[in-house]
Amino acid sequence: MGMGIKRQELFESLGGLRKGLFHIIGAVVLLGVILFPFAKELLRHLHRSLQEDLVAYAIPEAFLSLLKLTLFASLFLTIPVLFHHLWKAFSPLFRRRGLESSFYVPLAAILLFYGGAFFCYFVTLPFGIRFLMGYQSATIKPMISVAKYISFCVGFIFAFGLVFELPLILALLSYIRVVNASFLTRNRRYAILIMAILSAVLTPTPDIFNMALMGGPLYILFEIGILLVKIIERKRSVNDAVSSS
Repeated sequence: MGMGIKRQELFESLGGLRKGLFHIIGAVVLLGVILFPFAKELLRHLHRSLQEDLVAYAIPEAFLSLLKLTLFASLFLTIPVLFHHLWKAFSPLFRRRGLESSFYVPLAAILLFYGGAFFCYFVTLPFGIRFLMGYQSATIKPMISVAKYISFCVGFIFAFGLVFELPLILALLSYIRVVNASFLTRNRRYAILIMAILSAVLTPTPDIFNMALMGGPLYILFEIGILLVKIIERKRSVNDAVSSS
């Protein structure tokens, strides 16, 4: 069997993922029901970085905002279930190509996501909010919608959680021989351009400062990914040498 991914293998993995979607949706709904009574407390913690009061511009906005926050909190806590089913569906592709310690992949994915999310919540998000709020003056007084504030914070947190997966994604792509270290190193300048575009797309606001708050860690993660790919390639060459001898 060739080292590239065959279409049949991909369709089989997608079929397995479709079955897991019912468990993921069920977990999100169940956690949502449990968390909704605590939605106001969740909002209080999310509001800690903002000195201004939040406002609701429509009668149902407060209720719908708490409902949206509950949904995102439920999805946030369901990440281990999501990654478990993702890996359960796609792990055969990698086991056939030499990945032995498959248990550590979903564990690493979960730790990386929550690491990125908590880094954003405790470091990047407060810093970004203080920077943006610094533009108010005697003639500019902010009136921040609770719905938009929740979308801003949640978008930032989830975006950081996802971009922190970059080293793991590069390592997995190396296992199926989609990328290699020389390719990544040779095209570093294009990777930086792509990271800048991703930062512009994933950050909730288009300002350069918040883009830099994401782009900087993203570049560091890219370099870590290159190191992991080099380690995988070195291990593969050693195994190939042992097999041929």
